[in-house]
Amino acid sequence: MGRWSRQLAPKFIPWLQVPAGAHWLDVGCGTGALTDAICKTADPASVVGCDPSEPFVQYAREHYSDERASFLIAGTGALPTRPGGFGSVTSSLSLNFFPEPESAIEELCRIAGSGGTVSACVWDYAGRMEFLRCFWDVASSIDPNAHELDEGKRFPICRPEALDELFCRAGLRDVCCDPIEIDTEFADFNEYWQPFLGATGPAPSYVASLKQEIRTALASELDRALPKRADGTIALIARAWAVRGFAR
Repeated sequence: MGRWSRQLAPKFIPWLQVPAGAHWLDVGCGTGALTDAICKTADPASVVGCDPSEPFVQYAREHYSDERASFLIAGTGALPTRPGGFGSVTSSLSLNFFPEPESAIEELCRIAGSGGTVSACVWDYAGRMEFLRCFWDVASSIDPNAHELDEGKRFPICRPEALDELFCRAGLRDVCCDPIEIDTEFADFNEYWQPFLGATGPAPSYVASLKQEIRTALASELDRALPKRADGTIALIARAWAVRGFAR
């Protein structure tokens, strides 16, 4: 998923329309891709990236050296603050993994400065996150148990109506939710399939749990189901939902 999140960040940041010179907080920063993109494209005064995963934070510290960026080990419930609040508090591709999204958004609102932008971005798992949507649709046709693991079912918050309601309930004003799409292209089926064999994440973990004959059948069915160009490339769309509002 990492390469797609890096493609998404440069589209998400301009959509936020945060003025130059703002202090940013990147919640659930992972390995630092969004923080890096903020430094490169948003002209921030500072960016604090935080994540509860120590290995992710360590990776970010080792790979990004912009003097405006810093990385902390912290998660929702204990997020860093600054005098006057942050001008932009954002969370990209993490909101659906928070144990209590409602409480998390309320915390983001509290640590944003008055008039600060509070935002999030999540994949459209139930709709046009096509490389995952195709995977789970085919997996469910072979194994009914796969349906329960499908992110489209597990993460109902990843829909525009749910995001809009969540941000409005938190007291944010001028809430807006829009789609952002990126191209996800694979040279051939092998390039598409190999990441599912990594055993990290819901879909790869599911593949790792399968008996070899079922895994082979799943790969074969996917190979048939995926749309291919004449040269064998697989061109799909990954859509995310971006939502923002302003703290009172």
